[in-house]
Amino acid sequence: MTEPNRIGVIRDINGPIVTVEMPGARNGEQVKIGELGLFGEVISLSGPRAVVQTYESTDGVRPGEVCVGLGFPLSVELGPGLMGGIFDGVQRPLEKIALQSGDYIRRGINVPALDRARQWAFTPNPDLEPGTQVGVGCVLGTVQETLSVLHRILVPPGIAGELEDLAPAGNYDIEASIARVRTAKGHSLTLSMYQRWPVRKPRPYRKRDDGIAPLITGQRVIDSFFPQLKGGKGAVPGPFGAGKTVVQQQVARWSNADIVVYVGCGERGNELVDVLETFPQLTDPYSGRKLMERTLLVANTSNMPVVAREASIYVGLTMAEYYRDMGYDVVMLADSTSRWAEALREVSGRLGQMPVEEGYPAYLASRLAALYERAGRVETYGAGSGSVTLIGAVSPPGGDFSEPVTSHTKDIIETFWALSKELADARHYPSIDWVTSFSGHVHTAATWWHQEVDPNWERHRTAALALLARDAELSRIVNLVGPEALSDAQRWELEGASLVKEGVLQQSALDEVDTFCSPQKQFALLDLVIAIYRDGAALIELGVPVAELQSLPILAKMRRIKSMYSSEQMDQIQAFRAEVNTAMEEIRGEYAKQGDAA
Repeated sequence: MTEPNRIGVIRDINGPIVTVEMPGARNGEQVKIGELGLFGEVISLSGPRAVVQTYESTDGVRPGEVCVGLGFPLSVELGPGLMGGIFDGVQRPLEKIALQSGDYIRRGINVPALDRARQWAFTPNPDLEPGTQVGVGCVLGTVQETLSVLHRILVPPGIAGELEDLAPAGNYDIEASIARVRTAKGHSLTLSMYQRWPVRKPRPYRKRDDGIAPLITGQRVIDSFFPQLKGGKGAVPGPFGAGKTVVQQQVARWSNADIVVYVGCGERGNELVDVLETFPQLTDPYSGRKLMERTLLVANTSNMPVVAREASIYVGLTMAEYYRDMGYDVVMLADSTSRWAEALREVSGRLGQMPVEEGYPAYLASRLAALYERAGRVETYGAGSGSVTLIGAVSPPGGDFSEPVTSHTKDIIETFWALSKELADARHYPSIDWVTSFSGHVHTAATWWHQEVDPNWERHRTAALALLARDAELSRIVNLVGPEALSDAQRWELEGASLVKEGVLQQSALDEVDTFCSPQKQFALLDLVIAIYRDGAALIELGVPVAELQSLPILAKMRRIKSMYSSEQMDQIQAFRAEVNTAMEEIRGEYAKQGDAA
């Protein structure tokens, strides 16, 4: 419930920081600044004076103009109509704003996030009738928001009591009354199809659960080597040009989450334009329908007000939690948390707070931890289990992973996909460094892989990583004294590691066949590489020269087969396994005959 508006006066302006004289203001309260009505939020109080951070440029605003307190914190609207939408950092719908103000957002423009005029087909919950006790999270009914998403209308947090009335099936706008609830104090509350929620306050849940299933992204280096669980916390750090945005876009496009929330936080405009143009054209590999039917986009580019970056991630998280409360698995991608931290640093500096590492405020680590802790798999109040998987990109200057944002993030998250400039320069994409990256979910993910795909998955993954580690050791020797110093067995280890890197880890986002790889195809490719290496190692023990094995046509085909056959063409991939066995048996037979002759 909102309070009457308070009127204050602007006393001082320091960039996005405005000091106002407004007795009775509350910390966190949303305000409108000046004649333009700029969006702002109270972040500090000192007697009758309040410090406000504004989410729009304060150019032209002068002391003496009014400031209006709205009586409620920075909040978002949650209800039917969000899905498929494109919003700015404070949840204003960009497509509607474009119709009113053109290509640039006019300052002070206020367009509701949800369409008030649109009618939605509401179906009441057949298990509810007048007199039923309802509480937070109780499903009042459903709306088919898109063909992919069934929107559950929930009793908002903080409301419980006896259901007095529930609207019959029919078409309603989001402000229409669909239910009345009488509380224990005797108050009759009217509920509509939408609710407001403060973005900095996590939405409640019954209890937190452990993740049980991996988030399948269709990217082999992620799913097969450094898996992420649904409800997990992950980070994608990397220097400029290493491919962070492409990795996040691939996860957004192909992950098996029910809902995708993509937050472009302070990134370059051309990258977000690419997202906005390509996503509506993409097909969901799981439903066959448009990907935007289950996707939400929050766009806050680098030329937009810096303080709005700080709010944009909270806006995205709150919308993700709302769909989690309906029982959905949501993946939220934040690109990037470094730009979010830069906004914290700028505001902190203008407030005169004591800087610590590289100018960041002392509370950077706690803010980051609180942000990532809003991810997780939970038992909701009324819709079963749901999850929010949070994956944040990190942009360390110069690729220095010891800088504050990356180091603090590394201490918090469970999955770390470190991007390498050297791999990117070598055109090895995704450029996820298998030496620096890690996942804390391998054993839990292994249970799923063993049940759904193959019981040898964890064993093969360990063997492949051992080959890559051996490759790093032997490569140092080769760089010092040349490949001639290696034995045939060691040179075959290098060949095996090369097959892992080129035949499994490399994956082009622009390849129509290989941009997405199913778990079955991922394991089949990994199984082929391990089989070729082990069969070859056995032949070398028999005395077969490594050069003869390296000249086999099956090695070249192994490097190409990922792009030759799609995830639906598993029969052809399995047929190649027969080719591998035949080629190895022919060599084995020849050397067996030579041994008998000797």
